[in-house]
Amino acid sequence: MKKKFVTNLALLIFLNLLIKPFWVFGIDRTVQNVVGEQQYGLYFALFNFSLILNILLDLGITNYNNRNIAQNNQLLSKHLSNIVVLKFLLGIFYFIVSITLAFIWGYDLEQMKLLLVLVFNQFLLSFILYLRSNLSGLHFFKTDSLISVLDRSLMIIICSILLWGNVTKTPFKIEWFIYAQTASYITTAIVTFFIVLSKAEYIKLKFNRKFLVTILKQSFPFALLVLLMSLYTRIDAVLLERLLPDGERQAGIYAQAFRILDAASMFSLLFAGLLLPMFAKMIKQKQSVNQLTQLAYSLIIIPSIIVSISSFFYRNEIMNLLYHTHVNISSNVFGVLMFAYIFISTSYIFGTLLTANGSLKELNILAGIGVAINLTLNFILIPKYFALGSAIANLTTQSFIAIAQIIISKKIFSFKINYKLISTLIIFTAGIFVFGLITKDLPYNWILSFSIMIVLSVIFAFGIKLLNIKNIYQIVKYGD
Repeated sequence: MKKKFVTNLALLIFLNLLIKPFWVFGIDRTVQNVVGEQQYGLYFALFNFSLILNILLDLGITNYNNRNIAQNNQLLSKHLSNIVVLKFLLGIFYFIVSITLAFIWGYDLEQMKLLLVLVFNQFLLSFILYLRSNLSGLHFFKTDSLISVLDRSLMIIICSILLWGNVTKTPFKIEWFIYAQTASYITTAIVTFFIVLSKAEYIKLKFNRKFLVTILKQSFPFALLVLLMSLYTRIDAVLLERLLPDGERQAGIYAQAFRILDAASMFSLLFAGLLLPMFAKMIKQKQSVNQLTQLAYSLIIIPSIIVSISSFFYRNEIMNLLYHTHVNISSNVFGVLMFAYIFISTSYIFGTLLTANGSLKELNILAGIGVAINLTLNFILIPKYFALGSAIANLTTQSFIAIAQIIISKKIFSFKINYKLISTLIIFTAGIFVFGLITKDLPYNWILSFSIMIVLSVIFAFGIKLLNIKNIYQIVKYGD
């Protein structure tokens, strides 16, 4: 299983490195610079509003289905026939609730128009993720990897034409950005549906009330978990836009800093997508998950620490390179937010392990506490520190969740405390801080100094044997 994890992770990372950095920094960033932080800030707040309610589209079905198909491949046709119908019913429910809450929340007519399209986009994305859960559950990881970058690839093509193709005399509008997403999601949904259909023995779309009620009952803990996680990870921008007089501007500033954290988190999410079906199958077969957990955590935590600390030291330079306005403010927000990446990456390993184990009660209690911490801190800090207050709330919440998940995982799986790994990580972290202090004083262009810091950090990881190429090579060549 370790060999399958490493080889498929390498493919996933390769594909995502080809596509997603250009999407984030070439397209998404350019759109914000072109339309301005106020327009983009409104879009970012509306997007997060639609994303928080996204759980109504899924109710935990995707995670439940991923785990269940991984353990019971023969159920694909039966589940597909019923769940596709359920997804469309949930889409109608999500639309009604979203629009109702948007009216109550006070969005005006223009904002509602944008929200309507974003709501439809969320339905398409949820449907794609459900279809992909069947592929990963069946362990068709290579096919799933290709699908995972299809939507972004199409968006890059469409937005590139609109931004730089000189096909229109009208300045780029935020609406075009949203419509490009719609077209890309529709195409990806159709392609993915037919791929999954080819893996099933049959499909007979039907409304089986008894079956659907059973599915919803079993997936409800997953739904509650996703809702709570969405709240403590995405409510920040919504609160900024609603609580402050210049809320759209502050949400835009927060979006500038959050973009890189979100992009980095996409790569950590790749680990979770691979690990969930693997952990689920191993747990069902009563295999030890200790070695796979340690391998995955070692592979994810090292780049996370390097990215977080190097981003902190070069926060001003990075923000100045990417954006045209509010650089000084967003750089401080960025510096705080990037430390949260270490804890987010940790959660993607241990949270996934607990999900695969079915420890939903513990995860939901933790997530509920996380929401309480996040909301409390946001309401206290936003009026005083604006976007920086939300960054502090995010970091505090993510650190609590990650540490608590490690403690619970240790108890459930009887993990032994690896004092050698802990002490080595502490030495590694301290070493990177030293590299940051040294390279900041070098008489070179900051990009060269930044690159030197990254290279030194990677060499240091090999030097203290946090990374061991020989071990990884043996895993890939000979398997477990």
